[in-house]
Amino acid sequence: MEAPNNEEVQQGISFENRIDLSELQESVFKIKKELQKVIVGQKDMMDLLIVALLADGHVLIEGVPGVAKTITAKLLARTIDVGFSRIQFTPDLMPSDILGTSVFNVKTSEFEFKKGPIFSSMILIDEINRAPAKTQAALFEVMEEKQITIDGQTFQLQEPFVVLATQNPIEQEGTYRLPEAQLDRFLFKINVDYPNADEELQILLKEQALENTTKASKIETVISGAKINEFRNLVNQIKIEENLLKYIANIVVNTRTNSFLYLGASPRASIAILGASKAFAAIEGRDFVTPEDIKRATIPVLQHRVIVTPEREMEGLTSKQIIEQIIEAVEIPR
Repeated sequence: MEAPNNEEVQQGISFENRIDLSELQESVFKIKKELQKVIVGQKDMMDLLIVALLADGHVLIEGVPGVAKTITAKLLARTIDVGFSRIQFTPDLMPSDILGTSVFNVKTSEFEFKKGPIFSSMILIDEINRAPAKTQAALFEVMEEKQITIDGQTFQLQEPFVVLATQNPIEQEGTYRLPEAQLDRFLFKINVDYPNADEELQILLKEQALENTTKASKIETVISGAKINEFRNLVNQIKIEENLLKYIANIVVNTRTNSFLYLGASPRASIAILGASKAFAAIEGRDFVTPEDIKRATIPVLQHRVIVTPEREMEGLTSKQIIEQIIEAVEIPR
C-alpha cells in the first residue's frame, strides 16, 4: 500500500496502517502518564526524550538549574526496566572513572577489568560540560558505536543504550565547551525553559502533596528494554516518500550554504532527522512520515550541530532562529 500524499493527510482522510503501532502508542502513553505524576508541563521535553529513545539516539538537555532536567531523565529511566547509571561530571573526572580500569588480582596474578558506570543501558550524565577534553573524548566511541575498547579489548554494550546529558548554559566558571564531534553524536539538544505561573503553582501543589514520600517512589516501571528494541525495529519500518527525503536533504544542504552560519550540518544530521521524523510519525500512530514530522525533528536535531557566524552572534541571532528561516525558505513537497 502506498503512503497517502500530504494533501490527503491534511484533509484528515483515515488510512489503515501496514504496521500495528497500537502497542507502541499505548506504551508511550503509559510513560508520559508516569512522568506527569511528578513533572509539570515540559511536554516538548517529554516528547523529545521518548522520540530519542525510539530513534536510538542520545539527548543533550540544556537549561538553568532547577527546571527538572535531571529529575525528568531519572524518572524516564525508572519507567523502563533497564540498568541505570548516574555520573556527575567534575573537572577532576578521569576517563577511567567512566569506562572502568584494569586492576591487578593478587590471587590470580593477572589484571582484571573492572567495568565503570558507563556499562549500563540508561546513562544520566549530570553537568556534562564540567569535565575536561580527555574525559569527553572517552565518550566518543561508546556514544557512536555502542562499544568500548580498553587495553586492546573491545566490550559491546547492551541495547538499548542511551546517554541523557544535562548542562547549564549560563555558568561558565569551571566548564569546558563540548567538542563539535561530541555534540554531533547527540540526536537532540533540548532547551528547557522556565515554567509559567500556572505550572509553577502546580509544581508547588505536587511538592506539598509528596509529604514524606519521594518523587521516584511515585513512578512505576511500565516497559521492558526488550520491548524498546522491538519498537525501534517498528520505527525503522515507517515509510517515507522520496520527495520527503529530498526535503530533508535540501534543509541540511541549506545550512551549509547559509551566509549566517559558519558551520553547517553533516550527513549525520540528515540521518538523524530521518530517524526522528519516523519516531514522531510512530507515536502519532502513522506508518508514514509527513512534512510536519520532519519540521518537528529539524530544530532539535540541527540547533547544536551548526555554528552561527561571529557577526550574527553579536547581533543576537541564534542557531534556532536561522534554522527556522531555512525551514520557511525550503519548499514543502506536495
